[in-house]
Amino acid sequence: MPSAAALREPACAVDVRARWLWTAQGLGLAVLGALALGVGLPLLGPAWLPTWSVVPLLGLGVTLAVVGAGLRYRWHRYEVTPEAVYVQTGWWTREQRLAPLARVQTVDRHETALGRALGLTSLTLTTASAAGPLRIDGLRREVAAALARDVLERAGRGGDGTDQHEHQQRPPHPQQQDHPDPEPGSPLR
Repeated sequence: MPSAAALREPACAVDVRARWLWTAQGLGLAVLGALALGVGLPLLGPAWLPTWSVVPLLGLGVTLAVVGAGLRYRWHRYEVTPEAVYVQTGWWTREQRLAPLARVQTVDRHETALGRALGLTSLTLTTASAAGPLRIDGLRREVAAALARDVLERAGRGGDGTDQHEHQQRPPHPQQQDHPDPEPGSPLR
């Protein structure tokens, strides 16, 4: 009988390229904010506040983007066990979530344009929970595809990771590509 799942720090970090993605997104917001202030300040700002005061604010935004991306990478973790999915997010406020596999209803993939360029994607696991879905950002496409298959397969078995009935192996669809088994040390356990 599987042990009861408890909240804990998940074992798997997201792909290291997620730092670049999150840094670029933060820098984009910092530049847009500086542009908005640079245009709006002369028109709507107080007369005593010079337009060049946008420069230190831009510096602060760039610093937050770089530091924030590194901290987000450090704390954004996930893990799939035979019983549950664990997700930890946040660097300013940290959140740990656990979803029993039996409660997973759908798995969705989301890619931004920049994420596609870096080969990264996000998975959203919708559960029968009032707390909302679990989201794992910054996954390599191959890892996300294997993770989605594994979660759906385990969830379809009642979430305990064991076959309780004899199942016949269906032949693969002719257009389906063969995917290798996860390597030792991969996030799939």
